[in-house]
Amino acid sequence: MKDLAKLSKQLILFTQFGLSVIMPLLLCLLLCWVLTDRMAVGGWIYIPGFFFGLGGSGVTAWKMYLSVQKDLDNKPKNKKSYNDHG
Repeated sequence: MKDLAKLSKQLILFTQFGLSVIMPLLLCLLLCWVLTDRMAVGGWIYIPGFFFGLGGSGVTAWKMYLSVQKDLDNKPKNKKSYNDHG
């Protein structure tokens, strides 16, 4: 039962990570579409919108990576190394 709970937690985190990474790109492209459709801006706007979306996705991925590393560093280490004599 513990394995199922651990698996479901990992699946939820993976899904959250995927959505957190893809959403900035999709929102930037949606904004570009609105600008071209409603405000008659040229199609060139998709190029910077794409790169801004990738930048937002990269920042989100980096923050999640740092969060995971912080959680791993804070976990207590119960395993004794071979050099421990006590």
